[in-house]
Amino acid sequence: MITYHKIISKHFSLLIGWVPVEKNSKQYCWHASVVDYESELGLVLKNHPEESGLLEISPVSLSDLSEQTLELIGTNINANPYGLGSKKHPVHLLVPHGAFQIKTPPALNHHDLLSWFNGCNEGKIEGIVWHCSNGYLIKLHRHHLGLTWPIVDPHLISQPVVVTFRGAKHDYNFESKTLFNYFLKLDGQRFSSLRDIVWDV
Repeated sequence: MITYHKIISKHFSLLIGWVPVEKNSKQYCWHASVVDYESELGLVLKNHPEESGLLEISPVSLSDLSEQTLELIGTNINANPYGLGSKKHPVHLLVPHGAFQIKTPPALNHHDLLSWFNGCNEGKIEGIVWHCSNGYLIKLHRHHLGLTWPIVDPHLISQPVVVTFRGAKHDYNFESKTLFNYFLKLDGQRFSSLRDIVWDV
């Protein structure tokens, strides 16, 4: 079942909802590459739960991702600004919205927003979403300020990353050519950046 909520104002009409990703549909092949339907897992990039400043790639139960929105990043998505994989070895990951919080947010005026996006490493991102106390979400994309995206060195690649598959390796039974099996082989390894991960294991 798909639930939709329609927001209507005198200026626009916006449809918000869930669209199912069909397992065997070619249209959703990159989305399907980050979901193991048998194990009910998603392949997720997020902050490491214990070590500040460290990213983590790990399998997450689909039930833990329920009621969340996630963004797909990777080789074949939006010009691949994070340098994931290659044409020969495409790599994609899910990123939960709200997973990365801004430590030093800019003041809410045009000049300071421009300075923040252009002048600090934390500002080398696609955009900001404010989660307001009344439940509203407000998104500011770089292009709203006349700035380009993608950029050469986005903030996400400036952080080290570890691959973590919790539990004994024999607990997993992934098909050999899947991203899950690929990352399982990298379990416990750290890399200085997403771009430094060796993709031809």
